[in-house]
Amino acid sequence: MTKDEFVAKVSKNTGMSKAQSNKALKATLETITDALKKGDKISFVGFGTFSTSKRAKRIGRNPKTLEKITIPATTVAKFKAGKNLKEAVK
Repeated sequence: MTKDEFVAKVSKNTGMSKAQSNKALKATLETITDALKKGDKISFVGFGTFSTSKRAKRIGRNPKTLEKITIPATTVAKFKAGKNLKEAVK
């Protein structure tokens, strides 16, 4: 499903215009992104939890040359599905 298809479905389900639905989606995604940038965790009971995790610096290999390379430490976004979402997808 593309973003446009998602916005159309939200618009249909809520009775909002497509422009309003798009604005609401954009605001939601920006809010989630801003919270994760700050290191906050966002929980939607039954749906899931957005959080961040730190990955330590590690040694890897270039697959072409097999040369050792250092992969720097980084912070990554994570999503863990909640119980209701897991059951709905089964």
